[in-house]
Amino acid sequence: MTGKYEALPDRPGWREACDVLLPPQTANSKAVYITAWWPDSWKRMRFNMTALASLSQGPPANFDKEGRLWVHRPPPGIPQPPPERRERWCRLRGNLLFLMQSPSQRSDPVEVIVLERCHVVESGDNHSALRIKFESGETDLCLEAGTASALQSWIVVLREANSESLRNRIQHLRRLLMAMTGSVQSDSPKAGGARAGPILVPELPLVEFSLACQNLASPARDRKPSSMLQVSVVNTLERSLAAYSCTEIVEGTRDPLFLTGVTFPPDYPLCEDTVLKLTVYDVRDRSAETRSFLGYASFSVGDLLKEQQLTLSLRTSDGTSAMGAVVVSRLRMGEAQDGETEQVAATDTTGQKHTVVCESPEGSVRDKDSGPLMNAAEGTSPQCSAVFRNPVCKVYSFQTTDSKWMLVREKMAECTLSFHIPKQLLKLYIQEDMTRIQELKGLGDLSPHWDNLRKEVVIHLGQAISSYQEVLTELSKMGGTFFKPSCCKAEKYLDFIPINLHTQRMQVTSPKQTETAYDIITVGAPAAHSLGFKNGGLRRQLVRFEAEKKSFSTTYQCIYFSPEDTAKARGVLASLSQLQPLIFSLADQLMQAAQQRSAESLKEALKTLCDTTERFVHALKDKLVKTALLALHAARPDYVTDCVGTNGSPPREDGPALLKRQNSVPPRVDYDEEEWDRVWTNVAKSLNCIIAMVDRLQESDNEQAVSPEPALADVITSHTPDADGWQEKIYPLVVTLKDCVMEVVDRAKKSMTFVLLQEVACSLPQGLLLRQRRDTVFSQALTALSCGFITRLNAGMQDGGFLRQLHLVGVLAQFESLLSTYSEEIGMLEDMEVGIADLHTVTFKITEAKSSDVVDLQPKVCGWRECYTVEVPLPRCMFKLLPAEVRGQLLHVYPVLFNVGINQQQTLAERFGDISLQERINQKSLENLENYYKSLSDNSPSKCLPSFQMQTNLEELLGTLSQHIASRKKKNVEILWLAGVICRRLNGIRFTSCKSAKDRTSMSVTLEQCSLLRDEHQLDSEHFSRALDCMRSSRLSRAESTHWPVPETGSIAEPKPASRHFYPVALLLVSSHLLVVWLILSLVFLLAKYQ
Repeated sequence: MTGKYEALPDRPGWREACDVLLPPQTANSKAVYITAWWPDSWKRMRFNMTALASLSQGPPANFDKEGRLWVHRPPPGIPQPPPERRERWCRLRGNLLFLMQSPSQRSDPVEVIVLERCHVVESGDNHSALRIKFESGETDLCLEAGTASALQSWIVVLREANSESLRNRIQHLRRLLMAMTGSVQSDSPKAGGARAGPILVPELPLVEFSLACQNLASPARDRKPSSMLQVSVVNTLERSLAAYSCTEIVEGTRDPLFLTGVTFPPDYPLCEDTVLKLTVYDVRDRSAETRSFLGYASFSVGDLLKEQQLTLSLRTSDGTSAMGAVVVSRLRMGEAQDGETEQVAATDTTGQKHTVVCESPEGSVRDKDSGPLMNAAEGTSPQCSAVFRNPVCKVYSFQTTDSKWMLVREKMAECTLSFHIPKQLLKLYIQEDMTRIQELKGLGDLSPHWDNLRKEVVIHLGQAISSYQEVLTELSKMGGTFFKPSCCKAEKYLDFIPINLHTQRMQVTSPKQTETAYDIITVGAPAAHSLGFKNGGLRRQLVRFEAEKKSFSTTYQCIYFSPEDTAKARGVLASLSQLQPLIFSLADQLMQAAQQRSAESLKEALKTLCDTTERFVHALKDKLVKTALLALHAARPDYVTDCVGTNGSPPREDGPALLKRQNSVPPRVDYDEEEWDRVWTNVAKSLNCIIAMVDRLQESDNEQAVSPEPALADVITSHTPDADGWQEKIYPLVVTLKDCVMEVVDRAKKSMTFVLLQEVACSLPQGLLLRQRRDTVFSQALTALSCGFITRLNAGMQDGGFLRQLHLVGVLAQFESLLSTYSEEIGMLEDMEVGIADLHTVTFKITEAKSSDVVDLQPKVCGWRECYTVEVPLPRCMFKLLPAEVRGQLLHVYPVLFNVGINQQQTLAERFGDISLQERINQKSLENLENYYKSLSDNSPSKCLPSFQMQTNLEELLGTLSQHIASRKKKNVEILWLAGVICRRLNGIRFTSCKSAKDRTSMSVTLEQCSLLRDEHQLDSEHFSRALDCMRSSRLSRAESTHWPVPETGSIAEPKPASRHFYPVALLLVSSHLLVVWLILSLVFLLAKYQ
């Protein structure tokens, strides 16, 4: 946010709030007007301008830093000539940066910058400049210093000049003070909020404990209580309670053992004096949510840290009578041994006695490495801290088959990439379309028909650019938001954002086994909800569009090119844009090596130049370039379509109109089809000449090195300027190479641009609408994939087999979809199919981050449509751990999609509809999965794959999956289970999706987690159902029972009635026919409900 002391230019939607005459600050200064500006939507703001101006004056001791800087604001968007810089005296005081009117120290202030919600980064194009980037989307402020050292000093102080850094500094000083005096902060501020502030006590252990009750009072003689325990945090300053968590409901016992424990994340404002209140309820009717109070107890965190186990008496509201006891135990997973642990007897729902094991003083769960994602909030992984935010933690204790206990921790976090990746893609979309417009204008003169088509295409591309810029502007205003809730899935400006993108990790610590973590990404199905599904999804629309495009090409005198040809044309254009400046740069390096007469440098530069030129020539060998040149030549003003085909062959009866020369225009020389071959082969010939010259020069240099000692006259001659030096001999050949490359680039660009012109012209406006829909779906899919790749990479940093597999083959990304093939969800599934399939062109590159700053650790997207690369920066300490073959290399992704509808709508589709879409998707994904496994088996040893308790062969699993897909069984969820097992066996990334990533997704995730606990960690089969209900009820209790903030909405959710189908009976009774229809529909839904 900026406040300015000068009149700003007129801005649409902004208004001048007030003008105040500021008296002169010095005897020589003049009075100035202070003008404040803000958007019309803001309420009227008032602030003490005189006091604010007085803060900018005073001796140097009043300021954190001051000095001369050159100030300007670069225009956003398209690169433009740098604006005029103005030298000003700058002063920093707290989080206020004052810009004075002139370079003089005594000048008056003209502008003040509030350094909040902004990032200070170095300018990439100037090593002595920095940029202040505002999260609100305001124009960047660029500051330039005289030297690099002065710039670094400004960067340091500006990054610390904000309230967050001030809080961290106060926290550090408090910790030092408490460490020196041995005192403890008595009260934690804002103890009622889960993320209200930092921890005030140094090195406070991770607080995790289990709960059990003993001898609960029976509410009635004829039944035992069905108890539930609620945990609240007491705010002693405000004398209030904040509900934090609650357990599951244990029915029919006076000694309940709760499987759901309590855990506090590391960033929770907790100290030893924090008081926790435990309230026990008797739930009479689970469906009606009626419950009665049994008793309460309270304790401090310090008591639990000292005693390890607390037995507290439950008291009534008046504190007079005892209603039983509650046992609080620090968690320790492992085998109980005499002398190390204490035991608490409790009873589960089956009436069997069990033992809860509490933690010994020597260790805690935190002592174990829980991985980068779990410790992201603790700062162990800066890269994860930059990507994952706002974690929600749960902990459970489940019994194994050998009567031991395992600890299961769940952690769900939001992903900051939800907005970060789509913003970058929108910028790339805009940049690509603007480049395409420039290329279309550079085609030169065209016939009236093609010129009109070009103008129409330029207009539509301009409209698409404006639409994307509008969306990007709206997204830039949404600072501090990390995900899109399902209620906003149809919002136009949020259409590029994935729905409910979260990462979930289940971490298991079980006896006699190493700690294991299972990751899964949950996200709403990638689909263009704002565009609707009236005409189906992407797959159906693309098939219909390709079928109609041929008739369009004949009607509008266009030449039909297949989607493969247009994709190839975009690839050729992108390759030319990258390789041409690279060849010129390498040629200049060759000239510098020749000037220095360095044989080694010359040889190395020549080798790199040869490799790059070979790639350049190889990209132009395609027949499409030659065909497009012929078509472009025929589209010049003195030609019309009548006699030559697109590939130079005789016309077909069903093909497009042919090319015919006009009699009114003087004819040109006929196009020579072999001219293009001569043009691009000249590049190779000129490179061969350079190679021969370099070899000749090196041979001559070697002969001089072994020749006898020269005479005095030769020595004198050798010191004279050499007219025939290396640089002079290589220079003409390098110029020839550059000229040949420029000629090739010019012709190839025009021909490929003409291909894209015809492709777009034949499909206006439907083609651009389809491309916009495809861009939207791809943006959601790529964001989810980037989140999954970063999660998997951080989990496998120490796994050499996974890193080798990543380099040799790539990583598998398995998407599990629960969409039905009925109604609108068919369109969503068709969108998702295309979006997931488009991910096969995406590559990842692991790079070294410039610094550990959050901005430098965010992934970066580059490339163009059909060929994007996501650069994942890692801190230097993590980057060094990677093998050399993984660093900076392109890593491929193999996406597969398996879908099985599981809701009532799928029942209708299987009985009365069509499920061929689901069958085709699963069959195609099975083939891709088998191809990936075959490639992995051929290139990577089996020891690279992880080991599991279930030692079923992968080939057997693939065969079983193939049988289930071929069986066409209704709602065959075994397909999803087998696909998930195979994905984990292949070190893949797991994704689960439904319409909104809520109900069906949570049911699938919890079922998969409990199945993993049963198969891999010996979860007792008798307790499987209870563990499943416990994990599912905890998700419900977060929103309904304990008022936990729901990650989807960020607010407290209220219970809502289940949705039902209601029909307007009054309208249906208008005629007997409608009444019959109503009866039939009601019967169908009843059958589906009780199926």
